[in-house]
Amino acid sequence: MTDLEDFSPYTSRRLHWFPYEITRCTRLVNSTVSTRSIYGNYKYRPSFPPLRAPGDTDLSLESLAPSRWGISAARTCSVCTGPIPTTGPHQAWLSRLVATDVLLLLVNACSQECLDALPPGATGYIPTHHRGGKVAQPSSR
Repeated sequence: MTDLEDFSPYTSRRLHWFPYEITRCTRLVNSTVSTRSIYGNYKYRPSFPPLRAPGDTDLSLESLAPSRWGISAARTCSVCTGPIPTTGPHQAWLSRLVATDVLLLLVNACSQECLDALPPGATGYIPTHHRGGKVAQPSSR
């Protein structure tokens, strides 16, 4: 997948976010995404779903509840590719420029340190990673 050059899920209006791992596609130069469907887009500023912190009990990382985690399995850290702890991923939202579109990315990290290592958000969007919910967003354009 790292050789992906063109990403065009334009007609997929039910895609509201993308996995942070798409940033590993270093050859990705073209994208066609319906950004109006993305949480936190620059024009409509829809709110972000709240993300929960990891718990203090062990989880089955191969069968997570998508309604709670937004994913059905967590194997490796989105940032360092290390293993996710059995208590669950440290999750965050981050808006970043990917190819030609600003996308909302879901980060599943192994630690707070990996979240802190994330680059800044895209200009005109929330400048840092966050957990969603009631987050102050820049005014719409």
